[in-house]
Amino acid sequence: MINNLTVRPITKQDYDQWIPLWNGYNAFYKRSGPTALDPEITQTTWNRFFDETEPVYALVAALDGKLVGLAHYLFHRSTSAIRPVCYLQDLFTSGDLRGKGIGRALIEAVHLKAREAGSSRYYWLTHETNETARKLYDKVAERSGFIVYKKTM
Repeated sequence: MINNLTVRPITKQDYDQWIPLWNGYNAFYKRSGPTALDPEITQTTWNRFFDETEPVYALVAALDGKLVGLAHYLFHRSTSAIRPVCYLQDLFTSGDLRGKGIGRALIEAVHLKAREAGSSRYYWLTHETNETARKLYDKVAERSGFIVYKKTM
């Protein structure tokens, strides 16, 4: 566990440190090189964090002033709840610092934001092969049992 870790909302001044984390996250999920996200998606994602009309938010983890992790989350409606639902869409920590409590700190910080917003539920997904993350997730939450299906548009 890292004692001098700070988790806070992202600021516009964080872009130069956020982008390598964002690119690392996308590379982990095979979205790099020829399969990279369109730069417009990255720019739109970044802009959404600072648009008050968007329900998309970002927290970052900093260690001695250097960003070492990110969490992107959003709130959405549900047909099974009246209060908003919080979805942790992206979670990433610097590879050399995994297992040091950064992911857990970000998960807990988003959980607090969800509670403050009155969310009825807080959830996230991961790929079945992401064994390292799943070890953490199994400690901090319960598996829902749902299987995700998708169709590419």
